[in-house]
Amino acid sequence: MLPIFYALSMNNSDIRQDGQECVNLLSYQGKKKMKIRISTLILIIILAFLCFRPVWNEDVWTESYRRLARMIDVIDQNYYKQVDREELTYASIRGMLRTLDPYSNFLDPQNLSTLREDYKGKYYGLGIMIQKQADRLMVISPIEGTPAYRLGIQPGDIISHIEGESTKPISSFEAMQRLRGEKDTQVNVTIIREGMDEPLDFTITREEIPLHSVPYAFMLTEDIGYIFIRNFAETTTDELEEKLKELKDQGMEKLILDLRGNGGGTFIQSLEISDEFLSKEDMIVSIRGRNKMYNRELRAFYNDQYEDLPLIILINQGSASASEIVSGAVKDNDRGLIIGDNSWGKGLVQTVFPLSQDAAVSLTTAKYYTPSGRSIQKDYSHIENFLLNREVPEESREVAYTAGGRKVLGQGGIAPDYEIKFSYQNVTYNMLARGLFFSYARSFADKKTPLSKTYIFPEGEERPLEDVSGGRKVFSADLTIDTPIFNDFKVFLREKAFEFEEKDFEQALEQIKRELQRELVSAVYSIDAGTKIYRLNDPVIKKAFEVFPEAEALVRSYNKES
Repeated sequence: MLPIFYALSMNNSDIRQDGQECVNLLSYQGKKKMKIRISTLILIIILAFLCFRPVWNEDVWTESYRRLARMIDVIDQNYYKQVDREELTYASIRGMLRTLDPYSNFLDPQNLSTLREDYKGKYYGLGIMIQKQADRLMVISPIEGTPAYRLGIQPGDIISHIEGESTKPISSFEAMQRLRGEKDTQVNVTIIREGMDEPLDFTITREEIPLHSVPYAFMLTEDIGYIFIRNFAETTTDELEEKLKELKDQGMEKLILDLRGNGGGTFIQSLEISDEFLSKEDMIVSIRGRNKMYNRELRAFYNDQYEDLPLIILINQGSASASEIVSGAVKDNDRGLIIGDNSWGKGLVQTVFPLSQDAAVSLTTAKYYTPSGRSIQKDYSHIENFLLNREVPEESREVAYTAGGRKVLGQGGIAPDYEIKFSYQNVTYNMLARGLFFSYARSFADKKTPLSKTYIFPEGEERPLEDVSGGRKVFSADLTIDTPIFNDFKVFLREKAFEFEEKDFEQALEQIKRELQRELVSAVYSIDAGTKIYRLNDPVIKKAFEVFPEAEALVRSYNKES
C-alpha cells in the first residue's frame, strides 16, 4: 500500500463555493536541472491513490476485528429500527481514531471527494458562493462565466430548495455537497428573489469550477502590495507567483501576505511558498516521527526570487498547519515580521492511507518543527481547552531562538511580533449572523432604501463623489460612511425587526462602519473593490504600515547574512 503524506487543514470558513498536506518528501530533496513544481513530482503518487484499488490481505483481520463485525451484526439484527451497516462501520473507525489525537481522521467517500477537490483546486458544480444566514441559504455571489452566472442567479437570491428538499435545516457545508456532483450531471434548485411573487425553478448542469486559493491581490498604496491566500492547494504557488509578478509590475516594493483564517492544506505548497522568500539552503521545516522514514529536514531550494522583498505576514487564531509552517519559517529565519493574533497551534503531519477506492484514513505519523527547533503543537490532552483555543501560559511553553537571537515560544502556535486582537461586538456579530449588512447593501444598490434614491450609481468606470444633479451624489468606490447612511441603515434594521440599543450601536460604530463600507462597495462595484476598502481600514494592516521600516531593516540584515 502506498501512503500519501498530507498535512491536514483546519478550515473554519462559512462562505463556500457551491458553497468551496500531500507530499513526497524525498522528491523535495532530489536534484533538479530546471525549476519545476515540486507537486508535479508527486503526481504519480496522487494518481495511484485516486485511480487504483489496493489488494488486501485478509490475514490482517484479527479476533478484535471479528468482535467488531459481530457487534455490527447484533445491532443490525436487533436494534429497534433499521440501521445502515456501512455508517456503523464508519462510526466505529471514527471512534477508534478519536482516541489518538484531534487530527487523525477517517475519510469516507464524501470527505475523500472533498479532499481531492480541495487538493486539485477545482470541482464540478454551479459556480456560486453561498452562506447560511439564520435559516436562509443566501447567494453571496455567482462566479463570472459559470452556469449560475449565465442563468442570471444574483447576489441576495435565497436557495430555498435543492432537489425539492428545503435548505432550512442544513448547513452551508451540506448545501455545498448537494450542489456539487459529477461533471455534466444536473441539479434542481428553487430560488426566492426579492420582488418576485413566485419562486424561480432552475435545472442547472454542473461544470468544472476553479477553486482559487489566492482570491485577492492588489496594491494598497503606491508601493505596498497585498495578497490573501485562502488555503493551500495544488495551484497555490502558481497563483501566488502570478499575483506577485502582477503587483511587481504595478510598482510593489513591499508585501503584506495575509494568512488569516487560512486553515492550511497541502504541505508541499507551504514549502514552495516559503521558498519564494527564503535563500537557498535556509531551513523551512523539519519533521520527525516514531518511524524514521518520515524524518526529514526541508530547506529552501532556489535563489533569486523574492528574498529581498520586505515582508509582513498576517495571522490569527484561524491560521493553522501549512500557514504556520510559512509563518514559522519566515519568523525563525528573521526574514519578516508577523502581525495579528496567536495562530492555532497545529504541529502534526498526517499521512493518508487508502483503505479502498473511495475511503481512506488520515493518520498522524509525525510532528513538524520550525527552523528554531520548536514544536508549535498545542496540548490536546484537555480537549475542552484545545477546542476553545485557550491560550497556553508562557511558562508552559518551550523557549527557542531565531537565527538572529530573538526569543520564540513553542507549544501554542506562532506568536506574532505585534499582537493585534480583534473580536466583534455582540451587536455587530448578531447583524453579521443575520446577514443584515449584506441585505442592506443589496437593497441600497437596488435603490430600495430612502437614502439610496438620492444617489446616482456609476456605470463602468469609477466616478468621483460630488454633487452632480439636483443635489444627488454619485456613489464612489471610496465611499465614506456618514450619518445619513447610518440613519438609513437603522431604518432598515427596524424594518427587519432587529432590536438594538443605541448605546450598543455607538460602541460598535467603527465595526459597523467597516462592514457597511465593504458590503456597499461590493454591491455597487465588485467584491474585489469592497475587499480592498475593507482592508485599507483594517487595524492589523494599519499596524503593518506603521512597522514596515522594521521589516525593511530585517530583510537588509537577512540578505547580508545570506
